[in-house]
Amino acid sequence: MKVLFLLLLFCHVSSSVKHSLKFFVTASSGVSNFPEFVGAAVVDGHLSGYCDISRKILEPKQEWVKTLLENDPQELEWYKGHCFQIQPNFFKTRLYSLKQRFNQSEDVHVFQRMSGCEWDDETGEVNGFNQFGYDGEDFLSLDPKTLTWIALKPQAVTTKLSWDADKDRLKYNEVFFTELCPERLKKYLVLGKSSLQRTELPSVSLLQKTPSSPVSCHASGFYPDRATLIWRKDGEQLHEDVELGEILPNHDGTFQTSADLNVSSVPPEDWRWYDCVFHLSGVKDDIFTKLDKAEIRTNWVSPPEFPVVAVVAVVAVVIGLLLLTVFITGLFMWRRNNNRFRRANNSQ
Repeated sequence: MKVLFLLLLFCHVSSSVKHSLKFFVTASSGVSNFPEFVGAAVVDGHLSGYCDISRKILEPKQEWVKTLLENDPQELEWYKGHCFQIQPNFFKTRLYSLKQRFNQSEDVHVFQRMSGCEWDDETGEVNGFNQFGYDGEDFLSLDPKTLTWIALKPQAVTTKLSWDADKDRLKYNEVFFTELCPERLKKYLVLGKSSLQRTELPSVSLLQKTPSSPVSCHASGFYPDRATLIWRKDGEQLHEDVELGEILPNHDGTFQTSADLNVSSVPPEDWRWYDCVFHLSGVKDDIFTKLDKAEIRTNWVSPPEFPVVAVVAVVAVVIGLLLLTVFITGLFMWRRNNNRFRRANNSQ
C-alpha cells in the first residue's frame, strides 16, 4: 500500500461486513502553513476526531464523539496523551533520525503511520495493522501473525532490527491491535449507531444513451458505501461484457454507483433472463431489477423523428418569411397607390 498524505487517506473503503477503526498520524518538517503533527481517528470511513499540536486542539467531528469525551474522562485523557505528548515526541524523534539516515537536508519531509483494526461482525474475525511511510513511500509494516516488522526499504532494516528486539513494544502492539482496538471499535459502533450504522436504500434505474449503447444499471441514494451492484444471467453473476463503476458520493451524503451491461450481442428474446442486483451491507433483502426495454430511460430520439421535426420547423420559417414578404409588398403597393391618389386630387 502506498502511503498518502493524511487528507487523501480519508476516502471511503468499501467492505461487505467489516467495520474498521483507523488512526492516521502525520509528522512533517519544512512544510509551510502545515502543522508539525496532526492525527485523526476514522470509524468505518467517517472522520470522528482530529488533533493538531500546533493549535493545541482536540476536536470531535461527530456528535457522539463529543458526548463520549465529555462523559468519559479516561477516554479524553487517552486521546490528549497520544495527541499532545506520546505520539508527537515519538514522531519528532523518528523523523529526525530518518533524515540523518537518509543523509537529507532540512527540505520538506513527511513521516506517517496508519494503524488500527478491522472487525467482521458476522464471523468475529479481527485483524490489526500498523504501517509506516516516509516521504510518500512505504517504509515499515508490522506482520500481525508473526509479530515481526517488515522492512520495505533498505534504509528501514536498522529500524526493523531494533523494533524486533523490543519485545515489550511487540507485546503492546499485539494486545492493542487484537484486543484494545476491537473493544474500542465495538464501543464506538454502539455509541454512534444512529449515524454509523444507519442504512438507506437507493432508487435503481436502467439507463441507455442509444439502442446500441450498454444498458447502465444505476443505483443512487444509498448509505453506507459498503454496497455491490452486479448483473446476472439466469441467476449467475456476469463478468464478461460488464463494466462496474466506482462508488461515488452524492451532495447529500449518500452514494451512487452503476454497472454497465453490453447488450449488443443479446437477442431481444433473451433479455428476460438478465437482471441487476443491488446489495447493501447490513440489509437482508437485495434489490432486483429485470432487464426490460419498457423500463429503460433514455433521451435518445430515433432518426426518423428528427427530419420530421426539422421539416416542420423549416416549413414554418418559410411560411413566415412568405407572409412577411407579402405584407411588406402589399404595404408598399398601398403607399404607392395612395400617393398617386393624392397627386391626382391635387392636380384638379
